[in-house]
Amino acid sequence: MLRLADVVRRHAAGYLARYGDAVLPSHVRALRAIALCRTPALGGHSARCTRCGHEHLLYHSCRHRACPQCGHDATERWLDHQRDLLLPVPYFHVVFTLPSELRRLVRSHQRVLLAVLCQAAFETLASLCADPQWLGGRVGALAVLHTWTRTIEWHPHVHLLVPGGALAPDGRTWLDPPAYRKLYMVPERALAERFRGRFLALARRALPHVTFPHIPWDKPWIVSARPPVQDPNLVLEYLGRYVHRTALSDKSIVACSDHGVTFNYRDSRDHQRKTMTLPAHEFLRRSLQHVPPKGIHRVRAFGLLHPSQRHTLRQLQLLLAPRRMPARRPARPRPKPRCPHCHRETLQLLRRLTPEQCLTFESHCNGELSNGARDPPPQATLP
Repeated sequence: MLRLADVVRRHAAGYLARYGDAVLPSHVRALRAIALCRTPALGGHSARCTRCGHEHLLYHSCRHRACPQCGHDATERWLDHQRDLLLPVPYFHVVFTLPSELRRLVRSHQRVLLAVLCQAAFETLASLCADPQWLGGRVGALAVLHTWTRTIEWHPHVHLLVPGGALAPDGRTWLDPPAYRKLYMVPERALAERFRGRFLALARRALPHVTFPHIPWDKPWIVSARPPVQDPNLVLEYLGRYVHRTALSDKSIVACSDHGVTFNYRDSRDHQRKTMTLPAHEFLRRSLQHVPPKGIHRVRAFGLLHPSQRHTLRQLQLLLAPRRMPARRPARPRPKPRCPHCHRETLQLLRRLTPEQCLTFESHCNGELSNGARDPPPQATLP
């Protein structure tokens, strides 16, 4: 199976030679990490199969957040932590999207405007929910930032996972949405109109010397308020696929040649699987534009779900405890490396190997290398 690492190893040198210093340092680091992932350069572990007795080499992974081969363990830790913070209420899924006129500007000022996008989305929702006409209380939200389409083009938007209800001003009463508003907490149109004003106000305040593009007043801003999900585990798992993953998975890459890269995707208009072929450098450019600058967090918690409100959240869990909560789903087990000889998950780690030791081991293993890379464990646990 082709991997993004194969594309990077084949075309990254030419991409960097062509664009030189114009490539962002964060993109250079991503290319280097992906190219070295699961190679002798990062070291590895020797392992012996307890069933057939063969000894094999497991390379370490790079753990870079732009690498599609990494992130399983980090995603499971994130999901396990978030499940512990769930409330026994339905959860609403709200998506805030920026218009096309602003996308180039946001890409040029990611460090500032991506944070503004998340802040404006929550403040828009919180201000409407604070209105007694809708809920009349404080809400919380978990925001997950996405910047890609299914064809890996630049398309910044933010997903909010919102508990269905609000904490009343007295700090002791939970306010449920009215029964006649089962499909949404607040209407999409009201959210979109207020989101436009809030985002532009915060963005212009953050970038006072930047000229903003003209956006026609009659152009609608897209806010999608999806029906509530009774089992928030489902939404968490959907968001978890993107928290520690890149815009394109390895299994989507179909072919890679000297001139182009072919990948498949699902068209959101007709929901059909299609393929697209891009020049190699254009494919790398599209992929790298979704590597956020250092310090940018894709996941943010707001309101009642913010870490500073943890005591309030625990009180709400006690207050709402009599309600029926969906069963907590067990964490998916970490994939175990398979023995290349007998194809059983019976490999036992022996010792850590340096890059030099990996090369020596590789020269004597007759090509029997395991595909199951692993993160380097703490040094103290190794023999």
